[in-house]
Amino acid sequence: MSIVNSIRAQIPPIHPEGYPFIGGFALVSLFLFWIWTPLGWIGTLLTVWCALFFRDPVRVTPVREGIVVSPADGRVSLISTVLPPAELGLGDKPLLRISVFMSVFNCHVNRSPVTGRIDRIAYRPGAFINAELDKASEDNERNSLVISTPDGRIGVVQIAGLVARRIVSFVREGQSLGAGERFGLIRFGSRLDVFLPEGSKALVSVGQTAVAGETVLADLRLGDGGRTWRTD
Repeated sequence: MSIVNSIRAQIPPIHPEGYPFIGGFALVSLFLFWIWTPLGWIGTLLTVWCALFFRDPVRVTPVREGIVVSPADGRVSLISTVLPPAELGLGDKPLLRISVFMSVFNCHVNRSPVTGRIDRIAYRPGAFINAELDKASEDNERNSLVISTPDGRIGVVQIAGLVARRIVSFVREGQSLGAGERFGLIRFGSRLDVFLPEGSKALVSVGQTAVAGETVLADLRLGDGGRTWRTD
């Protein structure tokens, strides 16, 4: 493999949703160079950041019924048992919720946590408070999916954050998804909540880094009694 091909292999592809934004940043950078060179370099750095934001790397997803993988890159920010949003139609009993917070430096392409069929998609307008806060689940703009699997119904909620102003969905009701398949993205900085069936146990810890389509959040067929964690 040549040096050029080696370098290309290390550069992740860009999702098509990002092309207009990257092009816009690049044009502004050229204009800033014309005004004052240091401003142009600042614009160039922002253009590189924008390209990284919309990166869409290949992921290797574990394939087995019952496995729940992370729908987003980021940090596991909350693990709690709470009532699911009413629009999900998942009942009135508290369910395990695992939240993954995406900063503006994470890849923002979202992937299905399970293999199944989309029973429901529900959009709800709202505020744009810090997505790390627990109340963001109720107050912020969000787009929710309910995915039916042989092991129960899974809720996935895209939550807009402090900077995010646009939730993009690539799927429709009735569509079948495989675990790790892309279903949407959020611009820029946000959170994903996953609601799991009653009795589920988390296989991740708060503060852990999650990789979309790869990190296993739970195994609905494992019957794992829970785990302990150590931070070095």
